[in-house]
Amino acid sequence: MWGRSFVFFMGCWLLQCSTVGAQIPPNLARAYEEATKLRISVARQYVAKEKNNKAPIASAFGVYVENYADMVTLLVSDDAQLFAQLGSRQDQRLELLNELPDTSPYQRFLKAEIRLHWAFVKMKFGKEAGASWDIIKAYKLLDENARLFPDFVSTYKSLGLLHVLIGSAPQNYQWVAKILGLRGNIQQGLREVNLVIQKDSLFKTEAQLIDILLHAYVLKYTEKQNNILKQLLENESDNLLLHFFGVTVSMKDGRGQQALDFLEKRPVSPTYLAFPFLEYLKGEILLQKGEYAAAEAQLNRFLGQYKGQNFVKDTYWKLFLCRWLTNDDAAARLYIQKVLATGQTVVESDKAAQQFAQNFGAGRVNIAQKALLKARLAFDGGYLESALQTLKPLSESQFATPRDRAEFNYRLGRVHQRRGELEAAIPRFERAIALSVPEHFYFGATSALQMGYICQIKNQKNKAVTYFEQALNYPKHEYKNSTDNKARAALTEMGAK
Repeated sequence: MWGRSFVFFMGCWLLQCSTVGAQIPPNLARAYEEATKLRISVARQYVAKEKNNKAPIASAFGVYVENYADMVTLLVSDDAQLFAQLGSRQDQRLELLNELPDTSPYQRFLKAEIRLHWAFVKMKFGKEAGASWDIIKAYKLLDENARLFPDFVSTYKSLGLLHVLIGSAPQNYQWVAKILGLRGNIQQGLREVNLVIQKDSLFKTEAQLIDILLHAYVLKYTEKQNNILKQLLENESDNLLLHFFGVTVSMKDGRGQQALDFLEKRPVSPTYLAFPFLEYLKGEILLQKGEYAAAEAQLNRFLGQYKGQNFVKDTYWKLFLCRWLTNDDAAARLYIQKVLATGQTVVESDKAAQQFAQNFGAGRVNIAQKALLKARLAFDGGYLESALQTLKPLSESQFATPRDRAEFNYRLGRVHQRRGELEAAIPRFERAIALSVPEHFYFGATSALQMGYICQIKNQKNKAVTYFEQALNYPKHEYKNSTDNKARAALTEMGAK
């Protein structure tokens, strides 16, 4: 459930902010602003200045900022011991929020935000059941707040987000959501987020970023969202958290050079929370560029700074690639041993690294897959010419297994598609689908999804619907959740679901 989804949910919940209105003391408003920039020590100093302010809304918002500071510290540090120490604070803070009267829209709103914060922290540390319960309770609080105080616009930032996420969940999970009283609708959720953008100048930036994240990870990311993202970073040049989002969204959309530019321009100061994961991201981009020696140095720098357990296996797998793709097999094998011996398998990328290492040790990884990996990395970074030059000299017959042949066609189809060469991409996707059917390789589902997008561009609605439904009907595979989410979202957008 992790990997790129980790970044998306981190983005969504790191940006859950409270209503900083006229009732909020300036010190607490400033504390929140500093916390969202990851200047946590500075934020805590401003909170301390209001410790003697006994006004209910001031006390409540101080609790919120302190919770926000704990949340980002846990998410960025990935410190399991610290999580064990701070976990009891959730109930304490929810209890403190009861000082606000039921007649205040802030009470339910702040309680929901606290629960959303801890939901994501719990997910990061493998406590999925507790996280799910917090999300359910947060939804119900926000839904009730919207009914009781329909003009309290700020509610719709978080509620709209949840409406989109629930509405885009795979069909086989929808009945569970309905039983739990959760109602999702993609278009409704987007309207709610955009209402905040239009009506609430205070939350415009946060709502814009949530809209960007939804398009990048659930819907379709376009130049419109990318231009908004670039403008946000230009306006908030001292905001480290926004730079993190800029990097991850850019990487998700295959804009490696843009991501690298954002990394180079990020604010650097001892006042910011240490964020070693940014070093990991830089190493990944360098790997995609094919700068293997620089990538290896960068990834080792990350390991030297990082104290957590997530992404360790994945980092050693990337270090393996730095050597294996340059034919230094002896050094590469040492990294494979590290993959098997260190870290844990909570996040998707670590699970994938563990599976690859096991397959490699069992002799199920062949030399031909080097070219596929090189092409995949280059494509993921948006280095399309490099990906094309890797695949162009090859033919399907050079790959021994049906899975490798399906992947070859899919990778080449994606390169042509991203280059705008749709007619060249179509037969590659169709071939990948045909090769995937017997064993249900995920390349069939993802190829069907991309064919649906191509048919949309060509105004072939009926064919697009057929392909999106084909993508949905694939049995369980590595990327089923994300593929199903995108296919369902596309069908909803077309009025076919």
